[in-house]
Amino acid sequence: MKKKNKSIWNTRIKGNTSNFFQKVSSSIDVDKRLFKEDILASIVHVEMLNRQKIINFKVKNKIIWGLKKIQNLIVKKKYIFDYKDEDIHMSIEKKLYELIGEDAGYIHTARSRNDQVLVDLKIWMTNSNHKLIKTLDQTIKNIIKIAEKNIYTIMPGFTHLKNAQPISFAHYMLAYVEMFSRDKKRLENNFQSLSQNPLGSGALSGTSFNIDRNFTTKKLGFKSPTGNSIDTVSDRDFVLDFLYASSLCAMHISRLAEEFIIWNSDAFKLIALNDSIVTGSSIMPQKKNPDSLEHLRGKVSNSYGNLFSMMTILKGLPLSYFKDLQDDKKIVFDTFDNLMNSIKILNDVLKNFSVNKSEMTNLANKGFITATDLADHLVKNLNYPFRKSYQLTARIVNYCEKNKKKLSDLSYKELKMLEPNIKEDVSKVFDLKNSINSKKSYGGTSFENIKKMIKKYKNA
Repeated sequence: MKKKNKSIWNTRIKGNTSNFFQKVSSSIDVDKRLFKEDILASIVHVEMLNRQKIINFKVKNKIIWGLKKIQNLIVKKKYIFDYKDEDIHMSIEKKLYELIGEDAGYIHTARSRNDQVLVDLKIWMTNSNHKLIKTLDQTIKNIIKIAEKNIYTIMPGFTHLKNAQPISFAHYMLAYVEMFSRDKKRLENNFQSLSQNPLGSGALSGTSFNIDRNFTTKKLGFKSPTGNSIDTVSDRDFVLDFLYASSLCAMHISRLAEEFIIWNSDAFKLIALNDSIVTGSSIMPQKKNPDSLEHLRGKVSNSYGNLFSMMTILKGLPLSYFKDLQDDKKIVFDTFDNLMNSIKILNDVLKNFSVNKSEMTNLANKGFITATDLADHLVKNLNYPFRKSYQLTARIVNYCEKNKKKLSDLSYKELKMLEPNIKEDVSKVFDLKNSINSKKSYGGTSFENIKKMIKKYKNA
């Protein structure tokens, strides 16, 4: 075997590592995704080594030239990733030896793969967080557009999937603006834990070389260097923060998908999906299945699984670095890919469905949906305690149910028979628009509130 094909530790480890274990334990198929971040961090690292007079100017330039050459080869898909190189860091270092010779050995001065992989991952996750936030911004804009067109679209609000109170469809959709805004905030909060620079922590104890961690921190876009070298190489809290935020976002997407699946069903018919986001059946010619929505609903399980996998890896792990932590990158990449794809699919759905306004109104006229308005009216106009009004309204609903009538079908005479003190203006409480517009408390469904909230979201 040629020297260049041997692992860097073959001077110490005399025998060859099991070929099967090499294949199984190699992470290069996963972490090759970090090549840009790894090369960037390596360039900054050797610049710092030169500034600190740890390596000379000529060596620095040779290394940087070689690293840029490697990046160019990878980008042009002319680079061979070999599982025997174990990971992207060793692969690049080995290729650097081939390009510039023994001077490549200076690249690993004053650092370990332990801090090297962390700086790569943190840079990658910072950029990925920005991408997710930007894509969520588009989701929020799409929902606001839907809301603007449906301020006066009346639908039933549900509890337990039973008709509860009339609301605006815009108000319903704006609930998801709140959810996705919280998701954005959680992702933004992740920048705090991603802002500390691990580079310079070494394997676990720091380094005896006179390095400048503030220089690498500034050049790589971090805010400060990490404060404890042992904690640095052990820390995956920033991974858990990302996985948790991603899981909640995926859950919100899943909830919206479930609502749309129900509303699109033949039982509800409240919305219709365009052909671009449905699929057919292999046996039933008439079918148009909401597979895109079912995909979104299903993918949340991957996010949950990745979160719990990472928590389980960490739960009994002593300080500092262990091979167990190698899976963090696969977990993070898989979670990011799933969430990014889900947000993009959701945005397609939001642009490709229509609202069946008549069906929404028809459904809102069922289920004695203005009963609470009647109870509130009795409190306001007859000065009854709410519980008394509640019980009286329940008896009125029972009467309607027995006589197969809606609340709005009751004559004043019938209402007077059920409650002698009731006034004739009671009929207005059964009007769906009046019911919606009466909910003027901040955050309520009144049309004016919705307009104000849309304006607020657009200015955020």
